Parts: sequence; structure tokens; C-alpha cells
Amino acid sequence: MNQLIFRFAGLAVIAVLLGIPSVGLADERPNIVVIFTDDHGYADLSSQGIVEDIRTPHTDALAAGGVRATSGYVTAPQCVPSRGGLLVGKHQNRFGLESNGQPLAGFNAETTIAERLQAAGYATGQIGKWHLGPKGEIPRHGFDDVYAKNANRPGVVNYTLGGEEVPIGPRKDGLYHIDACSEAARVFIERHRDEPFFLYLAYRAPHVPLDAPAKYLKRFPGEMPHRRRQALAMLSAVDDGVGLVMETLHEHGLEEETLVFYIGDNGAPLKIHKYDAPGGGPGWDGSLNKPLNGEKGMLTEGGIRVPYVVHWEGTIPGGQVYRKPVISLDVAATAAAIAGLDVKAGELDGVNLLPYLTGEAEGRPHEALMWRWVAQAAIRVGDWKLLRGGEREYLFNLAEDKAEKHDLRDEHPKIADRLRSRLKAWASELDPPGLATRPMARVWNQYFDYYIEGEPAPPLRKKVREKSRPKRVQGWIARNSTLAVKGEALRVRPSGGNKRRAPFIAQNGLRVEGPAQVRLRLNVKEAGRLGVQWRMKGQERFPAEQKTTVKLEAGRGWRERVFEVPERGRVVHIRVMLPAGKSAIRSIEVTDRAGETAGAWSFGE
Repeated sequence: MNQLIFRFAGLAVIAVLLGIPSVGLADERPNIVVIFTDDHGYADLSSQGIVEDIRTPHTDALAAGGVRATSGYVTAPQCVPSRGGLLVGKHQNRFGLESNGQPLAGFNAETTIAERLQAAGYATGQIGKWHLGPKGEIPRHGFDDVYAKNANRPGVVNYTLGGEEVPIGPRKDGLYHIDACSEAARVFIERHRDEPFFLYLAYRAPHVPLDAPAKYLKRFPGEMPHRRRQALAMLSAVDDGVGLVMETLHEHGLEEETLVFYIGDNGAPLKIHKYDAPGGGPGWDGSLNKPLNGEKGMLTEGGIRVPYVVHWEGTIPGGQVYRKPVISLDVAATAAAIAGLDVKAGELDGVNLLPYLTGEAEGRPHEALMWRWVAQAAIRVGDWKLLRGGEREYLFNLAEDKAEKHDLRDEHPKIADRLRSRLKAWASELDPPGLATRPMARVWNQYFDYYIEGEPAPPLRKKVREKSRPKRVQGWIARNSTLAVKGEALRVRPSGGNKRRAPFIAQNGLRVEGPAQVRLRLNVKEAGRLGVQWRMKGQERFPAEQKTTVKLEAGRGWRERVFEVPERGRVVHIRVMLPAGKSAIRSIEVTDRAGETAGAWSFGE
């Protein structure tokens, strides 16, 4: 492997000495793809073998053909600092990016791995979630191609899914955001297949808001928490994207020329209760950290140990389960090494993993791993881990106690002292220095009480319960009725005493090209008229003629009804009119004139 790296480095040096543009040697240097998921719990790759409901066949194949690192870490239990550390390649605490909401001046002054590779002649691309400042400024951080999209609204892009360059700015694509990012990755590879490239593909999944369309929800039938189904569906969409990336590399013969990382940005948020709140807003994201303890916002294993896969066909032997600790910082160091970059000692905090993953180097890549996040700090040396939260301190042996349930400080005080001294020395180098930047917040104390001290869970606050019953559910708003998700269905209950005002639900802000079709699966308590009414772009009101209804008998079984929307043009607003009495809706699917699903909402199987 060292010979491989020296060959790439040597070619780059020769090019400089002879005045040859580095692009002339582009096909000799490997590509690097980094796939970064969002709030993705440790359990949620089927290749981990922890839970049975997750299905990620493409990512499993990636792991089977390379390395699944079971002690793969990130630098923080939160989005912004974790992303900053990954892209710069050194602890974000060194440049003042401690947590979300911190000023970005330190990050803006750093050199990202994208900038380093770009200067060496690599084509660079950013796709998906950014979360490190204005999207329009992403090119400043070393990215040539930008497709910054993390929601079902226009992304900020400088190239289209047709491969055309455009001025950077908002642009619609009409696709589910995960699918759009996957397609943008395919296009990026197509655009730069004849030169070395670095692609940072950051999916906003399964981070809330949970918004998987029916196409993916249908892959997970059966009884389960609503939010769990959404997380599984979103991760299934990501997995399809992994498959598309690998298929595109294969089509162009690039598999053996491309190093691929797949890493989560931090553990899943559970909010202790894993409350299955309806809708897709704040709270548990449906992902799981089993068998690890804790969650996002903690330096326990559940907050920072994540899915971590490395793949390079023909270079990294497949079928490996690598148990020695590695970290997201190693991405930049590995990329710099295989690209032959001249990086001065101390500029990066990571380690080139290739010699370890190819078997060329023995031992551990890291003698120690260390973290600081606001009021918490931790260090892992071998199997020993010292964890601090404010004034609390714990010592765990992760080989025997992966779930961090047994504090061993009293049994091994010298080990605790040694680790603490080392952690303090490292923390003195940070900006600002010290083991903490502020005191423990109430919620963090509750997390430590519950997950580590074993105290009962605090009661779910009434305010949280009330917030979890939003007026809108998956975009639908009730009129003359109330909405709630219960028993894997959207329950519509008439409100008020005026029976002449029939209940209906509505969705505005649609972009469906008609003629269209609306498919409903529901059950009604009372007989009556079921119908669909629609409004087109430019229409201020619902025209009386733009409505279709059918008579529906009362019954207990789930029934499917299909309504045609014959108008050509853009449908922007749909009402579903229901019989008087209670109704339960399992799914609503809207397809456009091409027969493609343009809007889907599933509340059950």
C-alpha cells in the first residue's frame, strides 16, 4: 500500500517539477467519496446484526467488500461540530467550533480537505446537508460543484441534474430530497469520471423532520412505532443512493479507483422516552443506538460511536470487521495520503487508515481518542474510557462493558488518574482551553441521571405531549375536525356541533403536474360522501366544478378509492372531503401526469 501512495505522490511531484498541469495525471490518482448520514444510530445497518427490521443491502455490500469498523467514532455528538471536524481533519475544538450555534469564524479560517484536494487538481463536490454557514458560500470552502439540498424545497446548486452548470442559487428539481441528492451524486460522477474527484455526499437522514414518501414506507409493513417506520424508510432511501453511487462507479470502471467512506455524524436522538409523536417534527428520529448507552448530546458511546464503513475494491481486502478505534478525523488524513498531498506535521489530527486496513501496519491507528463537547469530556485509551459530565466522572472498560453501566474508578483509580491527566493536557490545547466551556445544562444532567446513574426517566413534560399533536400531520391540516395519529392511522374526528359542516383535510403548496390521481386507503364510521376537490396554480378559490365524490358505505374494513384530477397544469391545493363521523386514513398517494408519485403520506402499512 505504501508503494501505491508513493506512486501517486511521485507522479504529483514530477508534474510540478516539469510544469505539467496536475490534471494531466488525473486518471492516476484515486477518487474519494464520503457518505455522511445524519442522526444515524449505531444499530441501523443490517450488517451490524443488531436489529432485524432495518434493511440496507447496498451498504451491507459496501461493508462486505471492505471494512465495517465496530469502534468507529465522530468528534462530537452534534451536527455542526461533527461536520466541521470531518471536513477540516482536526478537532473542531481547536478552532472554536464547540457546538451548534457557535460562530463559524474559526471554521471559515481553516483549510478543508476539499480545498487541499482542489488545489492538487481534484474536482470537488458537495451534495446534501451543509450546516456550516450560508449555502451560497460553500464554494469558498473548496467545492467546485454544489448541490446543497436537505429538504423538499429548492436546493442551492450550481449544476443541474441534467449536468449543466448554472449560477449558484435556489433551484427546484421536484424530487424527494434524498433521491435528489443521490441523483446529484450520479451526475457529479458522470461529469468528472475522467479526472480525480472528491465527493462529500451528506444526506439529511434520518434526521427530523421525518418525511419519507410512500415508496419507501411501503417497504416496512407491519406494526411498529410511526417514527421507527419513517427512520427505516429514510435510511432505505439512503441505501438506494449508495447503490446508485456504486453502480455509477461500476459503469465507468471506477470501483478500483475509488475509496468510499460511509459514516454517521452522531448518534440518534432518543429524548430518553423515544416518544412516538405524530408528525415528523422534533423529538426521537426513530433510529436506535443499541446496544450502546446514551444518545445524541452525550459523549457516551451512544452519542459518538456510529456506523462506519470503508471500501476500496482491489485495495482494501473485503469481509473485514475492524475492532480497533478509528474516528471521522481519519477521512482527511487518509484522503491526503492517497492523493499525495504535502501536509505538514500537526496540520491534521487524523491517521492514514490504509496501512491498517490493508494489513500492512499492525497495532492501533490511535494510541488515544479524546473529545470535548461543552460540559462533557472523554478519552479512550485501548479498552479504557474516562467520561466526564460537569463534576461527574466515570471509568469504563468497553471490552467488558460496551453499554457503560459499571463505573470502575474505585477499582482502578490509577488508570482513572492517568487518563484524566492525559485528557487535561489535550484540553489545554483547545480554544478555549479546559475540560468544559460551560456548566451542565438541566437536560444533560437528566441524561446522565437516567443513562448512567440508572435513575427513573423524568416524566414526559405536558408541553412536549401537547407539541407532539400538531395541527398539521405530514402536511395535512384539519377543517371542521381534529387530527391525531393513532393505531397506525390518521384519525379524523369531527369537531363542533354543526353536522352540516362536513369534515375535511387539506394540503396546500403542492406542485403536482396534472392530470393527476389521488389514491386513498381509509375506513369510515358512518356512510356518506367521500370526495376530492382541487385548486390549480393561479386560482384563488376552489371552483365548484373541480370536485369529484362517491358514496361510501359505513364499514370496518380498509378500502381503497381512486379519484381522477383531469385538469392539465399544476395542482397546488387538494382537499379530501370525508363523511360525517369519525374516519381513519392509512395512506394518501398523489401521482402526476407521468404516473410518478408526486406526494405520498403513509400513516400505516
